[in-house]
Amino acid sequence: MSWYLYRLGRWAFRHRKSVLVAWLAVLLLAGTGAATLSGKTSDNFSMPGLESVQAFDLMKERNPQAAADGATARIVFKAPEGSKVTDPEFAGVITDTVSSMAADKGVVNAVDPFQAKQVSPDETMAYTTVTYESQAIDLSEAQVSALEEAPEAGRDAGMTVEVGGDALTQIPETGSSEIIGVVVALIVLIITFGSLIAAGMPLLTALIGVGIGVAGITTLTGFMSLGSTTPILATMLGLAVGIDYALFIVSRYRHEVMVGRDPEEASGRAVGTAGSAVVFAGLTVVIALVGLSVVNISILTEMGLAAAATVAIAVLIALTLLPALFGFSKRRIIKGKIPGLRQHDPEADDHSGKPAMGQRWAGLVTRRKAVVAVLGVAVALVASIPVLSLEESLPDDGTASVGTTQRKAYDLIAEGFGAGSNGPLLVVVDTAKADDPEAAVAETTKAVEGIDTDVAAVVPGQPMPDTDLATITVVPKSGPADQETQDLVGEIRDAVQDVKGETGADVLVSGQTAVSVDVSEKLADALPIYLTLVVGLAFVLLILVFRSILVPLSAVLGFLLTIGMALGATVAVFQWGWLADVFGVDTPGPIISILPLLMVGILFGLAMDYQVFLVSRMREDYVHSKDAQRAVVNGFSHSARVVTAAAIIMISVFGSFIISDEAMIKPIGFGLAFGILADAFLVRMTLIPAFMAIAGRSAWWLPAWLDKIIPDLDIEGDALAKRLGERTESEPVGAQAP
Repeated sequence: MSWYLYRLGRWAFRHRKSVLVAWLAVLLLAGTGAATLSGKTSDNFSMPGLESVQAFDLMKERNPQAAADGATARIVFKAPEGSKVTDPEFAGVITDTVSSMAADKGVVNAVDPFQAKQVSPDETMAYTTVTYESQAIDLSEAQVSALEEAPEAGRDAGMTVEVGGDALTQIPETGSSEIIGVVVALIVLIITFGSLIAAGMPLLTALIGVGIGVAGITTLTGFMSLGSTTPILATMLGLAVGIDYALFIVSRYRHEVMVGRDPEEASGRAVGTAGSAVVFAGLTVVIALVGLSVVNISILTEMGLAAAATVAIAVLIALTLLPALFGFSKRRIIKGKIPGLRQHDPEADDHSGKPAMGQRWAGLVTRRKAVVAVLGVAVALVASIPVLSLEESLPDDGTASVGTTQRKAYDLIAEGFGAGSNGPLLVVVDTAKADDPEAAVAETTKAVEGIDTDVAAVVPGQPMPDTDLATITVVPKSGPADQETQDLVGEIRDAVQDVKGETGADVLVSGQTAVSVDVSEKLADALPIYLTLVVGLAFVLLILVFRSILVPLSAVLGFLLTIGMALGATVAVFQWGWLADVFGVDTPGPIISILPLLMVGILFGLAMDYQVFLVSRMREDYVHSKDAQRAVVNGFSHSARVVTAAAIIMISVFGSFIISDEAMIKPIGFGLAFGILADAFLVRMTLIPAFMAIAGRSAWWLPAWLDKIIPDLDIEGDALAKRLGERTESEPVGAQAP
């Protein structure tokens, strides 16, 4: 494969104008599509087979006008100090507001709080629930504006009025986060290369790739429903891997130019060697992201496929646009020196007489390999301890940023009506096959009322006309995200399981809290399957890459330590509240349900990136020298500086999203940043070299029968060098080009 990539690198170098124009045309086309064809995003997702979802589907099927899955809003009114909402001057305003909302086009129902008894015991608060025909994504601008303006009359009267619910869902904005990540990446690149031209290339190509990817995703929103976090995740990954992949190839090109290669030849060799590693690293990331579709959750599938497409674009740009830019810059890539910074060739041998930092670190790790391995694993295991108390939930208004009207409405309801009023449970009784429908509803109500754990109130069965359905509302004492409420869902299901056998009626437990519980359980069940699939495929791929059994095994086991540390740190900060003020965590609580799976998929792919980049250089040295210990030290020292820069860039890009106020974006950014920190510096640059030193030549062992049947992918470029009539080890790698 390295030969074909070598030819591609030279071809793109020679046809640089055509390649550049082609990519700019793709960017323009994608941007035009995004500007003219885009639609709205939606965070609703499908998950077939869940009891809570089946209940909503049943209500929608039997009574479409009820809009069981329509957007909802809660308008909360609080009277001034010393007054009550039942006072005539306030009650009239509340009634008028409710009537105005009920008359709005597309509103199915707006509940009068005085008739529905949605007034707090001390009569200082009241709230109305507004139900729409359409889901939040389909609400018109006029409907959203009417909802946003609804509190004004109450506020003018002196009341505190806030609005919550999914009807006010807003698209997250992260522009400042991306800028911070790009600025930090530029600084790291400048320090790494000491040249503005070399530093600018990875940034330029990454931004073009992200632009194409995100514009393409935005265009697709006009034809299909995509989540609001999908383009954000694609931006995160596109920037991170786009810069990193380009960094490795630029570093190799500069090295080839510095040792005196012709620029076109250097371009071919850079793409043929570092490009091979980029292809397999990118393929591993794509496998991990596409594998998210096996979970069969629409939002995860969308996020995985969109991010995988953006990563694939980053790989293609690194293999084609980057060598085209080499054609424009030629030898100028080693010029453009910045005052105060020394030009670096990160991949060259150090002939200064003093070992480089990477070489000293590798020497220390290989000399104290047993101690390093034991201490490293111990640190990883201790950091993973918080995972044992992991709790999961879906985001709601309680996770919204402090200061938003959604969060204020949530807190007011909890204050005036109890925390459980923010997440009531809905027990749906299907009496279509019951011999005595009334008896079935009564029996179900009795079973639910018999539960005395964490139940604040039970609203007896309310029949839905002409549907053969009845609903029983259960208000928990605890909040929607509390473990007690989640346990209550299971208790209710246990309590009503005998109703069908006794009466013939089906009983389903639903409500947003029940949906959250069901989603979390399904994701937990899917995680081992997903992990087995992705790790298995990647293990096979790594056997092909390294022609070894123990190296892929160490890569996989190292990843398990990485994901343990990443999830452990996320639990400690976002669930336990450690350093909550530092990271801007307003209210510690359960981790978002999709986060563990998402982190596993993304971190696995990125962890294998560093494994490929580091160990491929070790294998390259081992193929030439057959000295396993030397290969670890030399391979590490040649790649450590570039891998360190790549890791810092990726940590900066992901870490910059921590400043986001979005409940889903902030923990994703933190978890990925910490995961890369742990994986790059503890696992890949400490434990893996120690393991390689312990294993010695055995690290490269491959059964003879397997060696005969698997193809030689030659990502080290040894076969390429032989085909070109020379060995890479004979190159004067320390020489400087004039």
